Amino acid sequence: MFNLKNKNIFVSAAGAGIGRAVALLAAEAGAQVTATDISNAGLESLSNNISTEVLDVTDSTQTEHFFNQGLVFDGIVNMAGWVHHGKVIDTQIFDWHKSFKINVDSMFYVLSAALPRMIASNKGGSIVNMASLASSLKGFSHRAAYSSSKAAVIGLTKSIAVDHIKDGIRCNAICPGTIETPSLHERIKTLSKELGSIEKARSWFEERQPMKRLGQPKEIAALIVYLLSDEGAYATGQCHIIDGGIMS
Repeated sequence: MFNLKNKNIFVSAAGAGIGRAVALLAAEAGAQVTATDISNAGLESLSNNISTEVLDVTDSTQTEHFFNQGLVFDGIVNMAGWVHHGKVIDTQIFDWHKSFKINVDSMFYVLSAALPRMIASNKGGSIVNMASLASSLKGFSHRAAYSSSKAAVIGLTKSIAVDHIKDGIRCNAICPGTIETPSLHERIKTLSKELGSIEKARSWFEERQPMKRLGQPKEIAALIVYLLSDEGAYATGQCHIIDGGIMS
């Protein structure tokens, strides 16, 4: 287990999925975790070293107010995300802008507010941004808006890593394969209407994985906690692929 004792860690979209797994594992590693999400659903059951707050990170004013309350974070984990299904010619302007608002703008708002305080603390820190294989790394069918927004996350990550390396602040992106999350369950449910059953839809997702299984949130959370910890202190500016062999 990596050691996050005496570290304050911020996690967005912590009510479910990978964000929730990160909050729980970071707290288990000794961190004081602030878990946020757009609603209280999922947050209310978190405990131990975890404090919770409802926060819409796509709202710049609300996000700035949150970070102006005075707490300085040693680690920032940007987990808020949304998956749009469609080719460019199928993508409405609303869906394009929503993809960037949730997947990229939210990170900009969080980091614009949090970074100055991290720099002023002179303690350094670690930022982890959720990107995806569907980005500048690999093309996937019907992921035009999503892949474009996640490619922007990779660019933002590398820029922050270069700009703030002298401040002792590291910034990395996580690029996972298909992970079993509530978001994926919704996609399985949608596909089941076409294939005839939930079982067939789940099997479709599993069979396209080289390992023939879905990744689990805790497996991704373990990599994130490593990057937050001092054991990960030599890693910055990278896209960390954890995909069950898709890019092999």
